Amino acid sequence: MSVDTRTVRHIARLARLKMSDAEVEAMVPELNNILGWVEQLGEVDTDGVEPLTAVIDQKLRLRDDIVTDGGIRDAVLVNAPDAQHGFFAVPKVIE
Repeated sequence: MSVDTRTVRHIARLARLKMSDAEVEAMVPELNNILGWVEQLGEVDTDGVEPLTAVIDQKLRLRDDIVTDGGIRDAVLVNAPDAQHGFFAVPKVIE
């Protein structure tokens, strides 16, 4: 597959890009080179190769999942403009 100026103009219109004639002409060989690389990748034999998410093996560092109640309710409610029965009190919105 190769790209011509008509295709570049169509892609630019779809992407809502305004390109001058010189920019379109410069983009044709660049897009053709990119497509050439993609075609080369298609020729690589990948049978038996497992998919990778990264090149190096990384393990996620997870903290222990410990359930706590926080124990700081009173300290948090000090910041509330109005607190009632251990909760933030907000004005009624619906009548």
